[in-house]
Amino acid sequence: MKIAVLLGGISREREISIRSGKRIAQALKNFGHTVDEIDFTLSFMDKLKQLRNYDVIFNILHGTFGEDGHLQAILDSVGVPYTGSGMETSVIAFDKYICNLYVHDIVSVPRFILLPKQEFIQNGIQRVKEVVGMPCVIKPRKEGSSIGTHICFSEKELIEALTLEFNNYNEMIVQEYIKGTEITVSIIDIEGKPTVLPILELRPKKLFYDYEAKYTDGMTEFIIPAQIGEEVTKKVEDIALRIYNKLGCKHFARVDGIVSNGTFYFLEVNTLPGMTELSDLPMSAKAYGLSFEELVNTIAIEAYRNPPFEQ
Repeated sequence: MKIAVLLGGISREREISIRSGKRIAQALKNFGHTVDEIDFTLSFMDKLKQLRNYDVIFNILHGTFGEDGHLQAILDSVGVPYTGSGMETSVIAFDKYICNLYVHDIVSVPRFILLPKQEFIQNGIQRVKEVVGMPCVIKPRKEGSSIGTHICFSEKELIEALTLEFNNYNEMIVQEYIKGTEITVSIIDIEGKPTVLPILELRPKKLFYDYEAKYTDGMTEFIIPAQIGEEVTKKVEDIALRIYNKLGCKHFARVDGIVSNGTFYFLEVNTLPGMTELSDLPMSAKAYGLSFEELVNTIAIEAYRNPPFEQ
């Protein structure tokens, strides 16, 4: 097939997207496909018709614009099959506030509030103390790769972190801190059927699995399968699959959470998970028995056969 790999982009995850995209492009070439790498910045919008020359578009634009539904709407108009979830699913999954509300009937979600910048300026952390309590986690409503995420153990730390991040964002989610085993559940479509891969346990050398721990070699210990017990494993697999299906995810996605006292607490869904040499999904795929080349080829084939829009 002739495949365009969309990488780079305009988000704060641009560097990771380039790393993922170049690795994907090489793997697809190794599998015998004809591949072009396209750094999809806003200037490429004038050249959209070029994408109609491809059989499949492999979208790996992490973060804002590439993962939040904007690019998906554009690709729908192009009419060429592309990898990953469609526009509606991407909008819901990338918005952590809406996604929490959407899946709360399936999975336990830590207590949370949406804190607008203006409320923080006027009332400080009053509602945080009333609803969430301490310690807590703050994170942007719409962002990826743990960018802008902080764990706060005191009111002073919380105020400092919010003051910092409100320079970049107008809204922050403040969430109950759950101490437990960090896990990630990767799901891929194989012959049209969503398949749960072995669960990966994350043991970061830092306080949590932040940007540095994600993308720096040696900063995280990976345990696969996760040491959470057979009963909890089956429960988590079932919950992750139900989330994947309810959101309408396509081709590949990752559900992140924490297991504490036998309960799985939902953190987020990644509809375009990282595909670098240190990324979680390729590790789970390898444990399942798929090489990286087989993984990306499977995703591309699934997109061609079952695109996220009605052809």
